Amino acid sequence: MTSPSTTPARLHFIADAPVKGLAVAERRVQDPRACVIFVHGALDRGGSFARLVRRLDSFDAVTYDRRGYQGSRDLGPADFDVHVDDLSTLVAREAGRQPVILFGHSFGGLVTFAAVVRIPSKVQLVVNFESPLPWILRRASSRPPLTDDARHEAERFFRRVVSPKAWDRLSEHQRESRRLDGPALLRDLATVQRSEEPFDIAALHVPATYAHGDGVLADYYRALSVELSRVNPSIETLEIDHANHDAHLKNAEQLAAVVRQRWDQVCASG
Repeated sequence: MTSPSTTPARLHFIADAPVKGLAVAERRVQDPRACVIFVHGALDRGGSFARLVRRLDSFDAVTYDRRGYQGSRDLGPADFDVHVDDLSTLVAREAGRQPVILFGHSFGGLVTFAAVVRIPSKVQLVVNFESPLPWILRRASSRPPLTDDARHEAERFFRRVVSPKAWDRLSEHQRESRRLDGPALLRDLATVQRSEEPFDIAALHVPATYAHGDGVLADYYRALSVELSRVNPSIETLEIDHANHDAHLKNAEQLAAVVRQRWDQVCASG
């Protein structure tokens, strides 16, 4: 049995969130190397980073439910720039006391990239995993167009991105929770599908890593990584073995190693 003194601290929600109504959780450690702020993707929530947080036990950690999702659902869905505003506020809260690292999964990586472009002096490193960048390289898709039925689209998205079996294993309460996140999902997907770039990735000069897995969409992400490096050669790209889009859940140690190694490099160079 693990003794109380060695039990890793867990994430806990805070009462004084810097953005009123935003569900923000944190885990503080003694003498942190930096603070990692995690930004989740579409139809997800901050709690999905718990395994990754536990493996970064020498870092402070902050997670949150983006507007429209789970604990922040009462704020309603938000446009992309509002998500960037929220993250920028969380960054400012940490930047005055320690270095800041941003970790974005999927759509969350768009938010982190945009925030770093906006406030580069406050962030020391960004690491993203399989974030959609369709204006750099669009992925062919045979999916039917989106409808305005948010509940239906949430179920369809979950079945496609996770799996039909995983949906079937959810309790009815869990299914309803995902359906209630449908309006926020539709707003995220609208951002990805619009023709204009939500930010200029060529303007990003903070150390950055774009990671992807070697799973079912590996060929697309390899091609995207080549194009991303062409647009901004300063962004490091890498492939993680035996990983799919849910790597933040199933490959937490590998992703934690990426964060640690890249932070070591940033510290050594600066």
